[in-house]
Amino acid sequence: MLERLRAIDWSDDSAAIDHAKSRALLMREHLRRSALWARTYRVERAWPFFDIAEHVDAELQTPPDVSAEVEEVLAGLAPTSLKRTCRAAIRWAVLRDAHDDLPADLPDPYEPLLLMYERGGGYFLEEYLDLNGVMIRLGTVESNASAPAFLTLAAATLDALDAEGLITYYAKVSEGYPRHNPRGIVRRRIDEGQTCDEAFTRRLSWEPTEYLKLYELGHNEVDHVKITEIEAAAFIESVTTKILGSPRVAP
Repeated sequence: MLERLRAIDWSDDSAAIDHAKSRALLMREHLRRSALWARTYRVERAWPFFDIAEHVDAELQTPPDVSAEVEEVLAGLAPTSLKRTCRAAIRWAVLRDAHDDLPADLPDPYEPLLLMYERGGGYFLEEYLDLNGVMIRLGTVESNASAPAFLTLAAATLDALDAEGLITYYAKVSEGYPRHNPRGIVRRRIDEGQTCDEAFTRRLSWEPTEYLKLYELGHNEVDHVKITEIEAAAFIESVTTKILGSPRVAP
């Protein structure tokens, strides 16, 4: 965990912009997971950026030499809550080594946040969460705890979600191919007034498609429905797994 923190380039603004969409999804997933832990241990007032291990085992301590190295890594970083999450991630690793009785139904709270850091650095917290490329609402414990889960954290999946412009995803559906297991997915990107339609192919890349334009002209033998980024990510990861085997977890 310490080596991961050491490797982060906290000032890579271009990476933050390039990975804006995946970083937003990762932050939302961290907020969801931390809300679940906060609710379980009845520490909602500590949410969102807090040391979960402190509430699971208050006597647990990070080894002094590790703490000293963490502070070297965090020197000069802001905001304070970002530093708190990094210390908390280290302490969480200590907690996992010390306990085999953690709630099995609760997910790792810090992995999405660490992945987000690794894909372009940190954030600033004002009226909105500013991820240096996208801004999202913080919300509440309850709104985040009830949000859809984003569980597809492999590097290739996250990369496939990152693209410029306003993006709408569609699943191609027909008999035997429902929304949760479609024939394929396509996306429409609108960027600086230009519209680009792309399909995710078995070459594991987005390639130009005429499907949506042909559908609008009446060539509608194969129907489609609008889907979310999370649903698109699940399809991308399932195709990648079928072709390449188990996906590599980011970064």
